[in-house]
Amino acid sequence: MNKLTLEELALKKNFLKQRQNLPLNLKIELTKRRIREFYEHFDGQVYVSFSGGKDSTVLLDIVRNLYPNVLAVFVDTGLEYPEVRQFVKSIENIKILRPKTPFHQVIEKYGYPVISKEVAGVIEDNRKNPNGYTAKKFDSNSEYVKKYGSRYDLSKWKFLLESDIKISNKCCKIMKKEPSFKFEKENNLKPFIATMAAESNLRKQEYLKHGCNAFDTKRPSSTPMGFWTEQDVLQYIKEKNIPYCSVYGEILQDKKGKWYTTGVNRTGCMFCMFGIQCEKTPNKFEKMKKSHPIQYDYCINKLGCGKVLDFIGVKY
Repeated sequence: MNKLTLEELALKKNFLKQRQNLPLNLKIELTKRRIREFYEHFDGQVYVSFSGGKDSTVLLDIVRNLYPNVLAVFVDTGLEYPEVRQFVKSIENIKILRPKTPFHQVIEKYGYPVISKEVAGVIEDNRKNPNGYTAKKFDSNSEYVKKYGSRYDLSKWKFLLESDIKISNKCCKIMKKEPSFKFEKENNLKPFIATMAAESNLRKQEYLKHGCNAFDTKRPSSTPMGFWTEQDVLQYIKEKNIPYCSVYGEILQDKKGKWYTTGVNRTGCMFCMFGIQCEKTPNKFEKMKKSHPIQYDYCINKLGCGKVLDFIGVKY
């Protein structure tokens, strides 16, 4: 796909914002439309990428309301919350995949997942090629940052670049994507994925490029909830009264009508440190210390995540 002009990008951003502000009932209908388009385009040769988290739980419910026999696929990395793995067992018609390389070997060879996929990737690239273009992102006065804006200014993370801590964004690729890609190739299936533009800048950029259905990319995929927000997901679960993983606790509303969970906010991999610097106290590791002490000890002490959190000034 050709690179978007600034005018095209502005229009797409405005269109995304409009869709994100739609009421839930309209979002559901639009999502169903995108699902039907993708399903029919690939003659039903599709599956739902299922993590056991609340987002993919909602996606699976919507897909199977339309097409009850669609397969769900779960990648068991060994890093999921015990409650997630238990919840996965309750799902019918599900295929479980496993990565070739365990997490401790991934961080030993490549490094820790910390701050964000974007930052970790730039740090890893810059260490391999110190004179490459990524070096400009760590200088707030560089022409690169001046040209493209403060979003590309990573100077606040220069101390991590200069540290002796191994940092990488390869964990997700090795632990989750590679098993999924292999499965897709062997079975000629295309995935429905529950990612949303609101989750990160990288996911927003992907949505702006391809929309919900990426038919013509190297790896065709559908993100039919791409314009949803976390509030939509929680509201859907409550209103439709669908089963969800117990690790989230209860789903309640505050006085202003905002939905929240009494347990963890997001599941994903227990030991992942992407976004940890943005979490409010108690963060995921502080909660894990009380709720999952065995996993906490393994993560903080045996895997060495504690030293990384100390270095970036995050309590645990």
